[in-house]
Amino acid sequence: MTKTYVIQGGTDGIGAAVARALFLRGDHAVILGTNPEKAAPLLREAAGAPGSADFVRADLSLVSNTRQTVSDLLEAYPRIDGLVLCARFFRTYRSVTSEGFEDNFALFYLSRALLSYGLLPSFDKSDGAVIINAAGPGHDTPIDWDDLQSARNYDGVRAMFMTGRLNDLHGVTFAERHADRASYVLFHPGTTSTGFVGEFDRPTAAYIEQQKLLSKPATDVVPPILRLLDDPPEEPLSAFNMYNELSIRSPLFSPASAARLEDITAQLLDDVAK
Repeated sequence: MTKTYVIQGGTDGIGAAVARALFLRGDHAVILGTNPEKAAPLLREAAGAPGSADFVRADLSLVSNTRQTVSDLLEAYPRIDGLVLCARFFRTYRSVTSEGFEDNFALFYLSRALLSYGLLPSFDKSDGAVIINAAGPGHDTPIDWDDLQSARNYDGVRAMFMTGRLNDLHGVTFAERHADRASYVLFHPGTTSTGFVGEFDRPTAAYIEQQKLLSKPATDVVPPILRLLDDPPEEPLSAFNMYNELSIRSPLFSPASAARLEDITAQLLDDVAK
């Protein structure tokens, strides 16, 4: 039976590689992204494949657009079997969206939380839905609870790592609330030659070019992701570095911290007009 998977950040890097693997094996890939030109080669390839693909243009850095995208996806795809979360955008200098959120916080965290919760009705129609959040679980960057959006002494790398920590805690809360509706997997791809999309200063851009030469190709990350989509772990929440399972029995996955983040997030989202 053909299955339907939504790929956030599906036009670049790991997301594009996963989408391609899905439609080549006969499934339907719903590719979320901002740039139709990047999606066009994938759609042309999918037209001659055993499976199929759609492109949904969406600026997921905006809460309002993410909410509309969720609504559109629920209408178009009554059953969704999996969600793969890959989108992020590195910024050397701090940027704030038109809704007032720091860009990493908005795209890398809020959009992933909104998609995970928002698509639950379509997950319910699946026989074993799974969410794979590629966010680098288990990193020990401290969370600055008084500055979740990096307004003080912004550093692009630290902001991204801290936002990854927020995704870990979101996974904890999701698993506590919705264990019977979808499995939640936190996934670390390791150093990978992805799209490396972002806005970099000169030293960072030079470092990125060096990393591209040393990193494994995105296609190497596809097999462990497909394995998790096809055979989700029995536990409501799990974490993997490629094929190796990581422990979630540590303070980094504290339920109390997860509950604290959930309360803060709910208040912030309530302040955005629906």
